[in-house]
Amino acid sequence: MGKSIRVLVAIYPRLMRELILTTFADQPDIEVVGEVTEEAAIPSEVERTTPDFLVISLNHHDQRPLVCDTVLRRRPEMRIIAVDPENNYSVHYWVSLNIQSDDVEASEEGILGVIRNKGVSS
Repeated sequence: MGKSIRVLVAIYPRLMRELILTTFADQPDIEVVGEVTEEAAIPSEVERTTPDFLVISLNHHDQRPLVCDTVLRRRPEMRIIAVDPENNYSVHYWVSLNIQSDDVEASEEGILGVIRNKGVSS
């Protein structure tokens, strides 16, 4: 089986990053596409390496890291795992799209009504 899941690792401190990299090295279906040592470099490395998953540090388990919003806006198909080794806690972030529908009158008036009301259903 070839490596199919692309992972970018951006964990601090270095020891924790090395443990995660060692764990992934033993997985035949996971390819580590990069290692980030500076948090500020995460967005550019995500763009450069196009991972399926980003593994980051979680500094406050009750607060989503800002980098999640930054990278998921650019790559909503990507998933993020945030690890807080001090509290033995991890969280998985992803974007989901909820597609909704509403019947529209099949006329010029119906279509223009939806557009003018910005698609808000009554």
